[in-house]
Amino acid sequence: MEEHIVIIGNGISGVTAARHIRKRSNKKITIISSETPYFFSRTALMYVYMGHMKFEHTQPYENWFWKKNRIELKNEYVNQVDVKTKTVFFASGNSLQYDKLILATGSKPNKFGWPGEDLKGVMGMYHKQDLESLEKYAPNNNLCKRAVIVGGGLIGIELAEMLHSRHIPVTFLVRENSFWNNVLPSGESDMLNKHIKNHDIDLRLGVNLKEIKADKNGKARAVIIEETNEEIPCDIVGLTAGVSPNINFLKHSEIEIAKGVKVNRFLETNIQDVYAIGDCAQQHEAIDQRRPIESVWYTGRMMGETVAQTICGNRLEYKPGNWFNSAKFFNIEYQTYGWVFAKPREGEAHFHWKHDDDTKCITICYDKNTKTFLGINTFGIRMRHDVFDRWLTEKRQIDFVIKNLSKANFEPEFYNHFETKIQLAFNRQLQIV
Repeated sequence: MEEHIVIIGNGISGVTAARHIRKRSNKKITIISSETPYFFSRTALMYVYMGHMKFEHTQPYENWFWKKNRIELKNEYVNQVDVKTKTVFFASGNSLQYDKLILATGSKPNKFGWPGEDLKGVMGMYHKQDLESLEKYAPNNNLCKRAVIVGGGLIGIELAEMLHSRHIPVTFLVRENSFWNNVLPSGESDMLNKHIKNHDIDLRLGVNLKEIKADKNGKARAVIIEETNEEIPCDIVGLTAGVSPNINFLKHSEIEIAKGVKVNRFLETNIQDVYAIGDCAQQHEAIDQRRPIESVWYTGRMMGETVAQTICGNRLEYKPGNWFNSAKFFNIEYQTYGWVFAKPREGEAHFHWKHDDDTKCITICYDKNTKTFLGINTFGIRMRHDVFDRWLTEKRQIDFVIKNLSKANFEPEFYNHFETKIQLAFNRQLQIV
């Protein structure tokens, strides 16, 4: 009898693992999820609300795909895992036995014990249920006169854009003194502050949420700002102050957990035949300069591919390679390759160039002594991932990167190019230094 692989979570990590196990074996595969019956692209949720697509368009596979590929889907909520008997217990009272278990349970929005954080009309923007809540409480600007978003970051800016698309006024509460300045250098963060405000978003910097007030029906009606006690009336509150691994159901198991499920480089837990991948997995020791927990779509996919190899007999180490990521801030596209920290670390230097229109800029990080290229942030200028990935691996020098920027440009032929201006600015900076 073929061994039974049970995967908890039907996000990109769990589904990728299932697909690759099926490619390599005839093992029995079951995917468990209480969120949705079928896998969908989480990063596309915002475009459903904005009217760019329907929810079914976010599902990469037709519903018949799963049966055809002998991947069983269970719509259940997991309450507990017993590793001694290799049993998964469901809230429904049912249970399921496994031979190997893959934990791919993803993240949940952070809550910090704010009074009123569980009221009606208070939501994150991570799950399909969040989209449904948003559609219920903020269908248009007649029923939602104002929204308040708490927490600056990628999910927060996406939610702001979503609400803005339906002409709903937004107040955006950001704890930092400049938007995402714990991640971005000051020139980039300053540019985003202006860009957000230019879209009529009421951006409040350096403030914290104190509490959420309820109306007589138990629904959010206002927020209170901690620093000033100002009350801001609103109809919905979006909590977007980051995410954390969705692992509460493992607290009484023997599986080692910290913030996430602790794994080694092979994505193995402390329990034989139990693995963890994606947002819920926490490396014992961080890889390179990456965080021990990475809530990133492509790393989840890579972990799914890696663990499938191990389960199918080819024990493979997880190697995510050079860091990269991308996002969008209203009209400004953002890409990052390698490492560019908010402030240069010891022995590092930043070269920053910004276009006169204040919507395009780049920051390049390099080693002061060896001149080795360490990373680049680009805003409003599309660059080629494969080119920068190769230059980082080859440890190219900053001069080489500046001279060859045109080779990395991804913009269509008739778009404006800025390499000459960037090279001139870099040469001026060298002269000043």
